[in-house]
Amino acid sequence: MAAHRKPRQRSMGGSKARTAATIALAGAATATGFDGTGHAEPQLSPAQVKAKVDELYQEAEVATEKYNGAKEKADAAGQRLKDLQDQAARKKERLNSARDALGSVAAAQYRAGGLDPAVQLALSDDPDRYLENAEFVERAGNRQNAAVASVRKQLREIEQLRGAAHVELTSLRSRQTELKQHKKTITGKLGSARQLLSRLGVQEGPRPGASPDRASRSTGPRDTLAAPGSASTRAPNSRAAAAVSYAYQKLGSPYVWGATGPNAFDCSGLVQAAYRTAGVSLPRTTYSQIAAGRRVSRSELLPGDLLFFYAGISHVGIYVGNGRMIHAPNPSAPVRVAPLDEMPFAGATRVV
Repeated sequence: MAAHRKPRQRSMGGSKARTAATIALAGAATATGFDGTGHAEPQLSPAQVKAKVDELYQEAEVATEKYNGAKEKADAAGQRLKDLQDQAARKKERLNSARDALGSVAAAQYRAGGLDPAVQLALSDDPDRYLENAEFVERAGNRQNAAVASVRKQLREIEQLRGAAHVELTSLRSRQTELKQHKKTITGKLGSARQLLSRLGVQEGPRPGASPDRASRSTGPRDTLAAPGSASTRAPNSRAAAAVSYAYQKLGSPYVWGATGPNAFDCSGLVQAAYRTAGVSLPRTTYSQIAAGRRVSRSELLPGDLLFFYAGISHVGIYVGNGRMIHAPNPSAPVRVAPLDEMPFAGATRVV
């Protein structure tokens, strides 16, 4: 009889060892990818860092203009909602007054008993006076019917206002969601730019909320320009001259995205504020500002003209003459004078 052998058992120790080795290798590969020992991030030159920072600033500015546009629409929706709510409240007061008046008439009729007019005529001691009173009652009844119709009309109007208010509320909430998204994009881009600058030991320009008095007012190009008065006198009219003068007064003010002054600005906020002081109302965003006046060629530029940059029309400045402009660049620099060729020129508009 053949001897029965026990089946050979696999070594658990060997399996565990192989598994541990696999995990260790995988962990080492993963660690290499994260700590950079295996694939070290290439060291960027100062010029490359600056180029990347400029790109991040430009992307942040695109998001800023979208934020400004969404905020403008959100503010408008909020104001329309408030107006509709005010109208509804006023109509509700008038409706309550009309209802009270109808209630008084109904109560009086109930107290009078509501006798049939023929019976009242038969029982009357003075038929002629009764007929006169009956005519008055009929007219009063007609007025009552009109009052009822008016109440019904007011109810319909209030419901329409409530419907319109619901539409505006939905629009407002949508814009508020859009604002949060753009704000997240802006802060992310600016945060990445700050991290890159910190590698070079460079500090970003004035932070949000910084006092313009503490910002550097020596911007270099400004010192080589003619005095503000001479640029203003060459402006096509007094309003353009006033806008240029305002821009000069704000040199050194910090850049803060979403700001429209008086102590901090983003690019379109500075332009809007400058022309506001000149009595001219401009839209909030660069995309709208470029369509706010007559387009002019680069060879036709006069002080006060609005200058737009980049293919997406995401930056704007105010021309001051001699091939230069005043603009709010980005968080790395305050409001300053700069040459037109500092950025890719996209077009110009004369608003007055």
